[in-house]
Order: sequence, then C-alpha cells, then structure tokens
Amino acid sequence: MPIEKQHIAKFGSLELLAKQVVEGFITGLHKSPFHGFSVEFAEHRLYNTGESTKHIDWKLYGRTEKLFVKRYEEETNLRCRVIIDGSSSMYFGEGNQSKMTFSVHAAASLIELLRKQRDAIGLSVFSDKVEVHTPAKSSLSHLALVYDELNKLLDSDNPNMKSTNAVDALHEIADKIHRRSLVLLFSDMMESAREDDLYMALQHLKHSKHDVVLFHVMDFEKEKDFNFSNKPYTFIDMETGEKVKLNPLQIKDHFKSQMDDFMSRIKLRCGQFNIDFVPCDINEGYHQILMQYLIKRSRMV
Repeated sequence: MPIEKQHIAKFGSLELLAKQVVEGFITGLHKSPFHGFSVEFAEHRLYNTGESTKHIDWKLYGRTEKLFVKRYEEETNLRCRVIIDGSSSMYFGEGNQSKMTFSVHAAASLIELLRKQRDAIGLSVFSDKVEVHTPAKSSLSHLALVYDELNKLLDSDNPNMKSTNAVDALHEIADKIHRRSLVLLFSDMMESAREDDLYMALQHLKHSKHDVVLFHVMDFEKEKDFNFSNKPYTFIDMETGEKVKLNPLQIKDHFKSQMDDFMSRIKLRCGQFNIDFVPCDINEGYHQILMQYLIKRSRMV
C-alpha cells in the first residue's frame, strides 16, 4: 500500500513544538526569539560596552549586578530522528490496517510537517538489529531516500519472521545520535522478557537531552482487550512461529489484566523519564491520533 501523500500533506500546516531544544520550544516555522535559528546555550561572557543588549542575561545581572551576555551555538534546523520497530509483530492487523501501516503513515505525516519547516530528518529501523540508520538531512534527495525506506516497510508482509531486540537496537541508535534531537519512536514494545532493560534503553534515548516521543502502537481490540469470538483458535507467534491452541474466553480476563498492567508500567516509566507517551490504537486511524497529539503539544507552550 503506497503512502497516501494527500493525507500526509494535511499535517503540514500544523506546528510541531519540540521541547528542550530551544529554550523549551521550537515553533513550526521557527518563529523563535532567535531569528530563525535553533540554538543551544553555550556559555556566558562579559558584556562589552557599545554592543547590542539583546542577549544580556538580566536574571544573572539581578543576582550579580554584572552584565553578562549569553552565547549560543547556532544550528540551521531542528533535527528529528524517526525510529520504527520493524519486527514481525508490527505487521499484526487486518487488511491494510496493521501496526506497521499505522506507524509508517503516521511517521510520513510528521516527516511532511518537518519538511515544511525545513528541518533535518533521519530514519532508523530495527528488528533484532539496526537495519536502517540514515543521517539527519533536509535535502530533497535525502527525503526521497527516507520515503523509499518507508515504502519498503509497507511492501513487506511479515518478512522472514523477524524477532525483536529493541534493547540493544535502541542503545545502539542512542549512541549514534550525537546532537540534540527530537526522537519519534514507533513500537509495540513487545519485549516483555527484558522489560526492565527496555526501560533503560528508553532512558538512554534521553541522555543528551533529546526530546523523545513514544508512539505505543497496538491493536487495542485484539492485543489489549483480547476480543475474540467464543470458539477455539490457533494463535501463532509472528516472530517465532510458535503455535498454541486455546479458547480465548478461558484466559481473556487474565490476559487483559496483564496487558493493562504492562501499559500502565510503560506510561509510568515514560513519565519518570520525561518521555511523551502516546498510546496509539490502530483502529482509530493515524489521522485522529496525530491531530489530537499535535494540538495537545501546541498548547504546552
């Protein structure tokens, strides 16, 4: 299913505000107090008589009664790192509405928004290893490469039963993001055997004061609420091929309780790490979820 660019384009007029990058925010068109640049505070220096007073730190003057000027490291853009979980569990879903389809279209929508802001975008894809890791650029040729990689994810259909090693992959990606960035992660977080390690990998993404957003992508009806008909099923693990036969009603209450606890723990840890947690039910569609999130984010400033 190709990316629907007419749907992606509707998000281009919204503002995506990235906290912690420029004095707490960047607006969609860089309407910042720093004249169109994304900047990071570097150091203070003494004010020289006769120069502009625009960057005097008046709060510091109130404490010291001395004039100091803020110096900044200028950057041309906001940098964004889009990370997509490419493991086989992400291909769960009916028809064209899989978790992967949701993630790719949502990511492409945000990339279109960032493109209109002339921001730099990099893409990472992982399964049991990091499969794709592009630099963050804003050129048209680079964006064409990014869209090509996204289309490859759509063209696949549970390819080769790829398992998940999100822990090691996210640590590796975090080590490769050398400059402060907005990090958008799309994953179902299905690595329960290493749950504590997974939280540490999420925390690692914050190590350089990156602004991290976790889009937790799931089919709530099937994967959270376990709504299946009252008849025997054969369930197949999409990453290992392991099979189990059972009647869903026999375990539904226990399964739902475990999943509710799992999602509560992820939300709690994200709150502790100052990571934006966005639960994404693929049945709602990416249009509605993205719109709600961007509106909420625009009100945070």
